Amino acid sequence: MLAANRAQLVRFFTGRTGSVAEAEDVVQEIWLHVAEPAPGPIANPLAYLHRVGMNIVLDRVRAGGRRQRRDAGYVEVTTSVAGGEAVDDAPSAFDAVVGRERIARLAAVLSGPPEGAMRVFRRHRIDGASHAEIAAELGISRSAVEKHVAVALRHLRKALDD
Repeated sequence: MLAANRAQLVRFFTGRTGSVAEAEDVVQEIWLHVAEPAPGPIANPLAYLHRVGMNIVLDRVRAGGRRQRRDAGYVEVTTSVAGGEAVDDAPSAFDAVVGRERIARLAAVLSGPPEGAMRVFRRHRIDGASHAEIAAELGISRSAVEKHVAVALRHLRKALDD
């Protein structure tokens, strides 16, 4: 029945979808759907094929609407508008490479000398330990902790400016 009425079904669904390619896809999906045996006898097979096709078209329209809403939400979150043009907020490839290089330099500096100052700096700035906690752990005064942090910051600034 489907093979005999294929051309008529493609014309019918071209009118519903506005695209011959989309109509061909719908007819192909009808074929996949009717390849499974029906639960009972079908009184009007051509009407059944039209109903199955319309259900497929409606599913595609709904999926397209969901896709458009999802994509619009993504674009809204990831871009901004400047001068009536959409601008991507993501960093450029060059900025991303420069950022990775800067992070690599910072990691190398954090693991290098002065070791005592860097250990105190990591505990305070990265681990979030207070000056009093670090002083108690290392058996030094709070003033010494502050001086270690200052030395580490000077070392980091110098290393990152080079």
